[in-house]
Amino acid sequence: MKKNDEFYVPYIEGSLGRNTKKTIKKFVLAALLILVAGGLIFSFSQKSFKNSTFELTSETKIVGVYHEMPYPMLQVEVAKNTHKNILLLGFGKSSAHPFLEKIQGEVQDLNGKTLSIEGNLIYYNGKTLLQITDEEKVTLVNESKAKIPVRELVSEMTLKGEIIDPKCYFGVMKPGKGKIHRSCAVRCISGGIPPVLATTDQNNISEYYLVTDIHGNPVHKEILPYIGKPSEIRGVVEKMGDWYFLKIDIATITTKNTQSAFY
Repeated sequence: MKKNDEFYVPYIEGSLGRNTKKTIKKFVLAALLILVAGGLIFSFSQKSFKNSTFELTSETKIVGVYHEMPYPMLQVEVAKNTHKNILLLGFGKSSAHPFLEKIQGEVQDLNGKTLSIEGNLIYYNGKTLLQITDEEKVTLVNESKAKIPVRELVSEMTLKGEIIDPKCYFGVMKPGKGKIHRSCAVRCISGGIPPVLATTDQNNISEYYLVTDIHGNPVHKEILPYIGKPSEIRGVVEKMGDWYFLKIDIATITTKNTQSAFY
């Protein structure tokens, strides 16, 4: 050992040499700078959180007129002569149908009947959905048939956007990127949750379209290859209250070789 070499002995006070102290200080400073820089880069690279809400731990009872054209909804009155259509979903990655079988066994035709349903509300960007968790919490309020909403023709349009799973998109994605979230959307839609086309215009205003086949029937497994892929879709647009519907021929969907805005 050279005369000016430093040798640190932990149990001997003052054995930590001057050069060793300088090296440790430089290392700690560099590590802190790298940690701070990494944190800043990570935070600025993330998308801002959405204000979507999924009331998973609380249940809300809503009363409204049931209709299925072709997806289960409950029309509720939010003010005088003002109604909102709440899209009904099942628990997990399921449609609402398994949770409506009991009441449908008691009432042959639910369309136009007033129901009380208790479940978890999901809402974002003007759209509201309800997750049903228990068939016993779906009850008939009035046997008389009420007026159900009518789908009005808007026009034939060519729209650019992505097919998304409304349950995760409107509820738990804040946002959620990557293959895992796309795979989750595939599972949800294959389980019966209605597919939705999400579009955003040049002014960053979003609109949403419940997708059906060209005859207005539900689509699920047929549309799975297009979920989360930027696409151009031509179809007939109809409006029912606060929801748009898009009737399409799935074979005519054109996908774009661009990055997904949602997954």
